[in-house]
Amino acid sequence: MKKNGLTYAEAGVDIDAGNALVERIKPAAQRTQRAGTMSGLGGFGALFDLKAAGYKDPILVAATDGVGTKLKIAIETGVVDGVGVDLVAMCVNDLICQGAEPLFFLDYFATGKLDVDHATAVIEGIAKGCEGSGCALIGGETAEMPGMYSGGDFDLAGFAVGAMERGHDLPSGIEPGDVLLGLASDGLHSNGFSLVRKVVEVEGLTWDAQAPFEKRPLGEALLTPTRLYVRPLLTALRAGGVAGLAHITGGGLTENLPRVLPEGCGARIDLTSWTLPPVFRWLASAGGLAQAEMLKTFNAGVGMVVVAKADHAGHIADLLTGEGERVFRLGIVTDRPGMDYLGKLS
Repeated sequence: MKKNGLTYAEAGVDIDAGNALVERIKPAAQRTQRAGTMSGLGGFGALFDLKAAGYKDPILVAATDGVGTKLKIAIETGVVDGVGVDLVAMCVNDLICQGAEPLFFLDYFATGKLDVDHATAVIEGIAKGCEGSGCALIGGETAEMPGMYSGGDFDLAGFAVGAMERGHDLPSGIEPGDVLLGLASDGLHSNGFSLVRKVVEVEGLTWDAQAPFEKRPLGEALLTPTRLYVRPLLTALRAGGVAGLAHITGGGLTENLPRVLPEGCGARIDLTSWTLPPVFRWLASAGGLAQAEMLKTFNAGVGMVVVAKADHAGHIADLLTGEGERVFRLGIVTDRPGMDYLGKLS
């Protein structure tokens, strides 16, 4: 018996939907264009001109990341636009810590069945993150993979490339006595969500219930996007006096700040120098989380740390405040390895 001819669409992959998505997101990508961009979406690769971007002797810096299990909340609530901002922020906030200006971004979106409206919302969020950090969305990949993802599940990954002039890399010249300035986070950002989801489960809450810590639905509150620190920090770098930057992601202050400190140095942090935001106070209470767990799992209200030379610290703090950041004087770099915490989170 002759078999019926099968099609790719019957196997679960709709190429026409993928093409429709590309057309839908072109205006969003166009809004992110910057000096150096050479081509639009749709090619086999994306081009970027470093000379046109103003670089003379550039060093390239690359970073890649995802959003983690925060995606589960986005999927279950249908509030998906913010995770696109998260994806960009997790990459570009890492790039700036090396002293690099983010130049361009590529995304990878994978799902079992492509919903063009749904995917457009996600990628519009990615474009918003790129606009907010001054980098161009110049390409990406949409993968429809039936059998790999069920229901409305999807996954996101991102890849950012930045540049700096040779010899301008960070960290550089950190020494005991340097001042540690903390920049406020916008909430949980994109780390610790497996523990967050466990606390929500234990508390018997639903995503549409009012958040115990603010007046909006719990799912919406937890999906507050990661803060973009790039533009203010580029201003600070150009002003001088910044010796290092630490993006406070998974591992919290406890593990991320030591990554930028030279051998033999540590940090003394005054935990009373900032107030623990309500979402973290709720998590600590509802989950019975010890202070050490809070500081190692979450950003605890500090999303970025600036290591400033002592004679520049006041000016840098004022400059960053003028750029819209909330700045805390956390402590200093010490001549003893390890993290020395003073006081208690409150």
